[in-house]
Amino acid sequence: MLRSWKLNIVLKSTSGLAVYLQIAQQVIDDIQNGRLAPATAMPGTRELAAHLEVNRKTVVLAYEELIAQGWLITQNRRGTFVSSKLPSFSIYPLANKLTSVGSSIKIPLVADYQTHPVSTQSQAIIDFNDGIPDTRLIPFDILSRAFRHALLAPSKSNRLGYGDPKGVLALRNAIATMLNIERGLNVDADQICIARGSQMGIFLAARVLTKPNDYVVVENLSYPPAREAFRSCGANILTVGLDVHGIDVIALEKLCRKYPIRAIYVTPHHQFPTTVMMTAERRLKLLILAKQYDFTIIEDDYDHEFHFSHHPVFPLASTSHHGRVVYVGSLSKVLAPGLRVGYLVASKEFINQCASEVMLIDRQGNSVTELAVAELMESGEIKRHIRRTLKVYNERRNILMDLLQNELGDFVNFDPPNGGLAIWLRLNEGIDINKLVQKALLEKVRILPASLFSESLSDINAIRLGFGSLNATELAAGIQRLKRAFNA
Repeated sequence: MLRSWKLNIVLKSTSGLAVYLQIAQQVIDDIQNGRLAPATAMPGTRELAAHLEVNRKTVVLAYEELIAQGWLITQNRRGTFVSSKLPSFSIYPLANKLTSVGSSIKIPLVADYQTHPVSTQSQAIIDFNDGIPDTRLIPFDILSRAFRHALLAPSKSNRLGYGDPKGVLALRNAIATMLNIERGLNVDADQICIARGSQMGIFLAARVLTKPNDYVVVENLSYPPAREAFRSCGANILTVGLDVHGIDVIALEKLCRKYPIRAIYVTPHHQFPTTVMMTAERRLKLLILAKQYDFTIIEDDYDHEFHFSHHPVFPLASTSHHGRVVYVGSLSKVLAPGLRVGYLVASKEFINQCASEVMLIDRQGNSVTELAVAELMESGEIKRHIRRTLKVYNERRNILMDLLQNELGDFVNFDPPNGGLAIWLRLNEGIDINKLVQKALLEKVRILPASLFSESLSDINAIRLGFGSLNATELAAGIQRLKRAFNA
């Protein structure tokens, strides 16, 4: 078995312990500190002996001691491994020791928002995530060909060095064309900055817009990493309510009279997490308030492509907004979240400031990925892929709605979403959402309670139920498990 990294063990001649016991003790410490996880492959005795410059018999003695104590196991013809029967020791106690020196250090618990995939140790779990697309639908042959072209042509002409921090020009031109034709904007490449996903785009906007103690408004239920991006820049976060028509603009106006609002973050197309669409009246009022009270609107159009009932509504950024809208979009959900391609659209001055921030934190994006995606956009492959997947996601939405009606109708209610890859599920009164989440995990199904999206983390009897990454069989199994959790 190939082991790429050397085991870092330091022997002390002044120690009273025998050398083999020093080796054994350091391996135990590394296991307990989480640096050697269960089932980790250990170096061979010859390899470790040569690295430590000791006799091989010394390492053999150390391994025998560790095997006898149950820390290590041997497998015929494969080698020696950390025992897979051991618990996964957490590394967090160590991290706490490191940060306890300065108790003033506050780290936002954005990780509490469970967007992470199911671990390899719990593959049996069905994960109703927040609306992640199904990467199994990607046309990998077409994608790999585009990546091959993106690697070969530039490398032959020595064009894979440092480039424009705003991103590869070919991709910015392709995005500008798409936005102008399909979403009603009127922009050029100099008004676009490429980012590694929409979250980086939101963070760049926060960096450029906000200073410490500025006031930024988000909806009561909103995307947690976006909210924390503004908070990390020193902003004071204010919240405003929403209903079936979108953000409560009357409540927003009251906040504007009370505080000097710097910016507001909204998802008007498919509100995150409730999926409601902001009405034309509310959109117009929001733009009027932005002009009247001199604040900027950060419009996150995170899944514009996935709309089922009619043509998607044009973004706020397509209106005459006099530079008061910063538009954030993403191609990650069209292709795969792991590809990390997002973008910001704003005035040239704002984009130049974003480019300066990129220089500080990333220098530039991944030119190969950007060139590959540009080719897919220019050839029309992305458009064809969107048409194919839209049919699949619409079928899955309909399957899930039928399952919810037939299997969980006694416990929940919902409004059919016009777009997006999730359903906002409202629980009947009397159901304990926290107990439901726990019982669902026991049934090997994971759900996202509404409290995860709340600024106050208050208990709200609702669930965001993502369906995009689950096929018909997985959806049916997940709802059956969820039904057992409700009945329990």
